[in-house]
Amino acid sequence: MKKLACFPKKPVDDSKPVDDFNHSSSKFSCFQRPLRGLFSSLLYFLAFQVSPFWIQLSYFTTLSLLGYLALKVSKPRTTSFMPSDIDMFFTTVSSLTVSSMSTVEMEVFSDTQLVIMTTLMLVGGEVFTSMLRLQFMRSKYTRKANRENRVELASIDYISSNFTIFSGQVELGLVTLPQAQNDQPCPNIEKEIEASHGEHLKYQSIKCLGYVVLFYLLVVHVVGSAMVALYLNLVPSAKEVLKNKGLRILTFSVFTVVSTFSNCGFIPTNENMVVFKKNSGLLLVLIPLLLFGNTLFAPSLWFVIWVMAKVTRRVEFNYMLKNSGGIAYDHFLPGLYSCLLAITVFGFIFVQFLLLCFMEWNSGDLAGLNSYQKIVGMLFQTINSRHAGESIFDLSNISSAVLVLFVLMIPTSELDNKTSLIYIHSPSWMGKNNAYLPPQTSFLPINSGDQKTSQKGEMKTKKKYVEHLLLSQLSYLVIFVILICITEREKMKEDPLNFNVLNITIEIVSAYGNVGFSTGYHCRLQLKPEPHCKDLCYGFVGRWSSAGKFVLMLVMFFGRLKKFSMQGGRAWKLD
Repeated sequence: MKKLACFPKKPVDDSKPVDDFNHSSSKFSCFQRPLRGLFSSLLYFLAFQVSPFWIQLSYFTTLSLLGYLALKVSKPRTTSFMPSDIDMFFTTVSSLTVSSMSTVEMEVFSDTQLVIMTTLMLVGGEVFTSMLRLQFMRSKYTRKANRENRVELASIDYISSNFTIFSGQVELGLVTLPQAQNDQPCPNIEKEIEASHGEHLKYQSIKCLGYVVLFYLLVVHVVGSAMVALYLNLVPSAKEVLKNKGLRILTFSVFTVVSTFSNCGFIPTNENMVVFKKNSGLLLVLIPLLLFGNTLFAPSLWFVIWVMAKVTRRVEFNYMLKNSGGIAYDHFLPGLYSCLLAITVFGFIFVQFLLLCFMEWNSGDLAGLNSYQKIVGMLFQTINSRHAGESIFDLSNISSAVLVLFVLMIPTSELDNKTSLIYIHSPSWMGKNNAYLPPQTSFLPINSGDQKTSQKGEMKTKKKYVEHLLLSQLSYLVIFVILICITEREKMKEDPLNFNVLNITIEIVSAYGNVGFSTGYHCRLQLKPEPHCKDLCYGFVGRWSSAGKFVLMLVMFFGRLKKFSMQGGRAWKLD
């Protein structure tokens, strides 16, 4: 019987000592090779055979269950109040989907639970998950490189007999093939070499891009945490807030930076950022993190790549700048598009800032602040309306006009990189807005202009058919609002001032946009006052039924994965 390679025969000659360390290390490396192959095969299967939607859904579902178990096992800060199971799972989903919808007060959670939530927000953030997608892309090109990118010149017969070229001496077309004087160039060989070189360069560019995104992620978190911790140590008023609440500076700094950059919006204090509204320096530190982790991530990434290309002169960075579309990374856009996207972001901020200043300058929430503090606070609030959902206001006190504008800006908040001043491409169906239903409205789940099919295109046709069955984003929001109105219909009758359609819509849209704004619940608005009612610092959803909370968890999942349904609504023809 033949021995396995990992278990060779022991030497017969006992006079020669055996190096136990080298022997064990060789056995370890022998076991390591199959594990690498298995891991590579798994990545290849996920990259090619499984839809990205199911991969991300499994990713978020698995981490939600693990996060729930971790929060459940760890003990809260106080033993007088223990969150229910559904509130624990809701908090886990809210952290992982970076939605910051809350059903319990934040100061209930212990330091251990805050660390768990920090981890969930980090791995659930768009920048981190996009970095994982780059790894899948690398595995795809690694498998191609092993099979196609190595040009085997030994199998190529040249006319001249003066040269014998071995395939192992050629590195992906980086050397020039020698030719005899009487030889004629082979165009097919040159094309193969050029194609293999292009594929190799693309692979190296994706590899470099993954390192750049990782570097970007680490630098922002390390520098941001250091700046927040430094500010808290230098400013007595901010340090006193944490001391009174029993929060550690390091825990607060890391939690806040991760939450802000991932655009989650959770803050370890019950009042969110209301207690820091006079600390303009802290707000100014967090504002860039809000932008760099969301709508300005793509322009910032392009700028970093441009700087690296100028400094290092590496061909991979120049390739990325010239072939941004070929990289197929959603957040790496062409230079012009990145600039116009940045201009659009600042334009939206400017319009919202002016409206907020005009409507809320004399608001009671800003009482006691000077002009500088008001300007910084309103700028912070404006940016959060499209991003994390951190707040220095009580949203129930903000005018309806500002709330409507916030609701309008929320659905375009999550890194879709499509809202800009440049019109790149828009299919014909996008010009037909199904926000209203004219008499000619019909449901046609086929593309009448594409009747030709082939065997190769059969799978694509099925995929397009499924896409045609999807509804538009507005349709899903309406459906979710209707579901919540059904689950909370009794409370809407008994407590109509709190449970009104506007508050429910804001909660749904905020959860769908993964922003986290909430109008909260107020005992003073009850028509039938409850004697033991107490205003608590958590979201409006905290007063919903278990069924309503479950629906909102679905909304958060759906909102986190909404990029897979952005092309919905094609089947509805309005003319």
